Amino acid sequence: MGAELLNVTFFGVRGSTPCPCDANRRYGGNTSCVALEAPGHAPIVLDLGTGLRFWGETLDPEVPFVGSALVTHIHWDHVQGLPFFAPVLRPDAKLDIYGPPQEGRSLAAAFDEFIRPPFFPVSTRDLLGEVRFHDVHDEEFEIDGAKVMARAVPHIGPTNGYRVTMGGATVAYVSDHQMSPDGSWDVPDSVLALCDGVDLLIHDAQYTVDEFSEKATWGHCTIDYAVHVAEEAGARRLALFHHDPAHADDAIDDSLAHARRLAAASSVTEVVAAYEGLVISFG
Repeated sequence: MGAELLNVTFFGVRGSTPCPCDANRRYGGNTSCVALEAPGHAPIVLDLGTGLRFWGETLDPEVPFVGSALVTHIHWDHVQGLPFFAPVLRPDAKLDIYGPPQEGRSLAAAFDEFIRPPFFPVSTRDLLGEVRFHDVHDEEFEIDGAKVMARAVPHIGPTNGYRVTMGGATVAYVSDHQMSPDGSWDVPDSVLALCDGVDLLIHDAQYTVDEFSEKATWGHCTIDYAVHVAEEAGARRLALFHHDPAHADDAIDDSLAHARRLAAASSVTEVVAAYEGLVISFG
């Protein structure tokens, strides 16, 4: 890797809905948002959940923002942070948003449908910075020197996963992954392509096995399946992500211990449970 360095910082780790409270103070209650930052590259943020506001607070307000977002899909928990991202409320900002086109409409048109009056006071066009939308689906492209792969991931509605090589490391982001409702552990080829040999896999780990039996078609997977995907793909490190809003800190501690026991006999060298403020560095 030489002198290259990639910092992966978690600002929102929840799925479904924001849920900050005393019971989850350690892991946090904001929804999906992970920042990738490396010298020589414009930053890339993975999803625009409510954690986005807190990433914005870490950025220098004196430096015009230039960066990109890779959006997995347009469910509320992955997009509702955009109007609260202070850096893009300035006229010299530039934000490129990449994501899957929706059924019968572009990504830009989909955002225009839900960020507008009467559902919200302003539209994306009212944000002072320049926001540009790009439809991506099953393709590979480059963002300011970072290599990005987008592949379809089973969920509810059009959904991407991403593989990003940046700052000398490779990260796969599979935030919402519907495992087979019958409980089988087949991993789609598209997901294996995203996760193949990555330095870090950030993966949906919303349910326990017992919970999945009641929510098998809700678009997510078990902690056990997340470990299985990491092992099948040869990922070196796994971050359990998209925690259920009903899981308090102690429950996530238990899930992490369970995942580590499962991974002990695999090629996965480390398992962590993502929490707000966690920084994983490479280089």
